[in-house]
Amino acid sequence: MKILSFKLGGHVSFGPKVKKEEAVWDVLAIQNELQVLPSFSSSIVDGIALGFDFVEQIRKLVEAAEKSDRAESFKREFTEIEWLSPIPRTPKNIMCIGKNYDEHAKEMGAEAAPTDLMVFTKSPTAIAADGQTISIHADLSSKMDYEGELAVVIGKRGKNIPKNLAYDYVFGYTIANDITARDLQEKHKQFFLGKSLDGTCPLGPYLVTKDEIPNPQELTVVTKVNDEVRQNGSTKDMMFTVESLVSILSQHVTLEPGDVILTGTPAGVGKGMNPPQFLKAGDTVKVSIQGIGTLVNHFE
Repeated sequence: MKILSFKLGGHVSFGPKVKKEEAVWDVLAIQNELQVLPSFSSSIVDGIALGFDFVEQIRKLVEAAEKSDRAESFKREFTEIEWLSPIPRTPKNIMCIGKNYDEHAKEMGAEAAPTDLMVFTKSPTAIAADGQTISIHADLSSKMDYEGELAVVIGKRGKNIPKNLAYDYVFGYTIANDITARDLQEKHKQFFLGKSLDGTCPLGPYLVTKDEIPNPQELTVVTKVNDEVRQNGSTKDMMFTVESLVSILSQHVTLEPGDVILTGTPAGVGKGMNPPQFLKAGDTVKVSIQGIGTLVNHFE
């Protein structure tokens, strides 16, 4: 199931993409008007905590709408909605993995890839949506960079999760662009400020449930800047797999439903080019991952 969050007329909702249509089912409206279920979460993060019971609830709501004589009234066309991040706000900072692809580690100047996890975080206030125009933050940085990544969305609270059970704690996947102010990284000698400027963590367009992506280590990741391919990698090249990341992180941090883990970026970032090519006002960045879609953002 491909789930998206949106706003329409001041009304915030979510729902699955309508099959073969550029539209979304407004499941909150279906539940409110048809009263299909005894109760239904109005928050997507609260729903995710129910695991795949949440997915079944959504399916029941869609089935009820389709059987009613008002099915069309519960659909919202993509052209009329304001897209939101599928996870509008994470319970804690977004957890990010650095240099998880060997070639990216090399282009960033490392002589060898890290043997242990390199972890940093981004503030939840950095979250942005597909289609959102993002500030280039010219008053703070002249070296804004892109990083296309697979993002993992946690579905169940867990601590000290065994690697072989890690996927039980994953709800699904989305796309992230870990936008980074490289000069702020260099200036402050740490990542948080350079990674947390407003709008520098677009997520989307969809949250795809894990049943649709049986192997997250077989996905292509392509990033384009103004339709020029800059990154063309595969998640098979991750040094720490999704199940390893979930397991290792949970040894140190209790994972919660709605937590987001950015799994690292392939080679091809602007800083790694010769000469470096950073983002500028007027640029458009597209990050595509097979099975999920394309995350598009404009910069000004």
